[in-house]
Amino acid sequence: MNRKKSRRVAMELCYSMEISKDEPSLVLENFLDNYEEDKTILDKEYIIKILNAVNENKTSIDSKIEELLKGWKLSRISKVNLSILRLAISEMLYIDDVPKKVAINEALDVAKEYSDEKSVAFINGILDNIYKEEN
Repeated sequence: MNRKKSRRVAMELCYSMEISKDEPSLVLENFLDNYEEDKTILDKEYIIKILNAVNENKTSIDSKIEELLKGWKLSRISKVNLSILRLAISEMLYIDDVPKKVAINEALDVAKEYSDEKSVAFINGILDNIYKEEN
């Protein structure tokens, strides 16, 4: 199974949960019903673990992000960037089998694909500060 691809799907589903306000299992079910590519490469167990971690810890994750924003409010962060941050922070703090540095590097790769250069630097700054706090 491809964790890199699963992580991208998880980010898209985090975004979908933010927009729809649906529960993780429903978002994943709807996604899989419409997923045209090879589903066997996805690590569904990992995806649901991430979605649940984001969903269950959203308040805590958002307050960590907000603490690090200088002159910004959480509402000013694009939903895509917020989804990337929530996913990476969930991996760093709540998923034991993902090294923190891997979570950061993967988040930056996803940000390069879905956002612009300024967003990548912004995401890196937030995640780096959380990494330093946790170590």
